[in-house]
Amino acid sequence: ASRLGGPWLLGLLARLLLWGPPGAWASYLRRSSSCMPIPHRMALCYDIGYSEMRIPNLLEHETMTEVIQQSSSWLPLLARECHPDARIFLCSLFAPICLDRLIYPCRSLCEAVKRSCAPVMACYGYPWPEILNCNKFPADHELCIAAVSMDENSSSRRMPRASCKDCELEEASTAREILESLCANDFAVKIRILRKNTTTTISDFDLDPSKVEVLKHGPLLRTEIPARLQQWLDIDATCAHNIMRGTHAGVFVVSGEVQSDKVVVNKAYAWQKRNRNLHQAVRRWKHHRCPEQPG
Repeated sequence: ASRLGGPWLLGLLARLLLWGPPGAWASYLRRSSSCMPIPHRMALCYDIGYSEMRIPNLLEHETMTEVIQQSSSWLPLLARECHPDARIFLCSLFAPICLDRLIYPCRSLCEAVKRSCAPVMACYGYPWPEILNCNKFPADHELCIAAVSMDENSSSRRMPRASCKDCELEEASTAREILESLCANDFAVKIRILRKNTTTTISDFDLDPSKVEVLKHGPLLRTEIPARLQQWLDIDATCAHNIMRGTHAGVFVVSGEVQSDKVVVNKAYAWQKRNRNLHQAVRRWKHHRCPEQPG
């Protein structure tokens, strides 16, 4: 028997009970396809909440080898954490649940994932594929897999969005290099970041407002910096995730630029005892004079 789990799957099964017996297409599906265990090698969908999938799948992949090969190409996008429901959406197509009828993702689920993930794909020169055209999927009032995460429009916080920029912790090679970086950016702060949870696809992060040391405020008011940095943590999940590296809390020196209604972090250094160059640069910063920028 399939191992079932996850509230989204239980909700789907509850809705299925309200529908009549499967139609002609579902009967054809049972005759023309087979149920197979989702293999360990299918990293995209293994342990998604059920253990068996239909072959051919809803993208017309006819062999497990083809499914594994094609699905693996989506793993880098998931790593960008562009939308918390991206995995459910993709697996509903690559590894459809083994029931008596075809269950497609809802059009609204497709549109939500596309809205967040297509811009990230565009960063790397990949358009949203026609095979995932959202107009092909059923409207929400039909039987389909709906979004699991909170609706973007009703949420008091914006849906986390991945950044096109590869944001990683920097190695503090020399104090001079760090000072040059601080000069080149609009703002620089020493902050403490806390991970709020570890159970969802995208972790939420909080800024500790009592641990904000402003080194350079630039065009920002000092009083608005905590709120602007919290906004950055809310909307740039990828950058925050990469900086935290799986830790639950950490102190960092971050610098970046102000772009109209948001701040973008360009550099991040971990505040650790062994990072002597960083400590030296912060001490020297109070008396450091940046070279004049060419006009």
